[in-house]
Amino acid sequence: MSKTALQALLIALIAAVAVAAGVYLWRAGDDAKHTAETRSTGKALIGGPFALVDHTGTTRTEKDLLGRFAVVNFGFTNCPDVCPTTLQTISDALEMLGPAAQRIRPVFVSVDPDRDTPERLKTYREAFDQRILMLTGSEAAVARAAKAYKVGYNRMKPAEDGSYMVNHTALIYLMGPDGGYITHFPFRIAPEKLAQSLKKWVDG
Repeated sequence: MSKTALQALLIALIAAVAVAAGVYLWRAGDDAKHTAETRSTGKALIGGPFALVDHTGTTRTEKDLLGRFAVVNFGFTNCPDVCPTTLQTISDALEMLGPAAQRIRPVFVSVDPDRDTPERLKTYREAFDQRILMLTGSEAAVARAAKAYKVGYNRMKPAEDGSYMVNHTALIYLMGPDGGYITHFPFRIAPEKLAQSLKKWVDG
């Protein structure tokens, strides 16, 4: 191997080690931050205060979820597939749970308050389980609720006809009767599996 090639190889190795060390330190710092947050609260930092309006026009806060397990999902009524599929999954799981579903409060929070008025949510709700609490509010109120649940969302560029989509986190959150975060499920979870998991927590 020539001297020039050897030097190039050494430079590449040094760069690789530097990158690996940087990734390690970044992960270590992130883990340390997570550990510090967990130690300071004892719980994952998901959930918290909110003030929204339900499908009947009634003001609702996080206190309305206390005393029962809450299944919380964020979305919007003009969503073509993910949101209706998720709400149908939740509806089917509640049906499978039978009487045990009485200990669960299902909640849907709109991330499209401009279009999702209480009246719109009331109509949309008719396609799913009637126990689902539909929530909306001002842009600021929805943003605070989304931030509390670590939900990201953003409105896409409108089409020529003015219609638009909203990208958003599509997880299903399970909160405890005390309002604390328990776990979350992917939106593609099967109704049977969701019902099985919820029953485990509800039955204790």
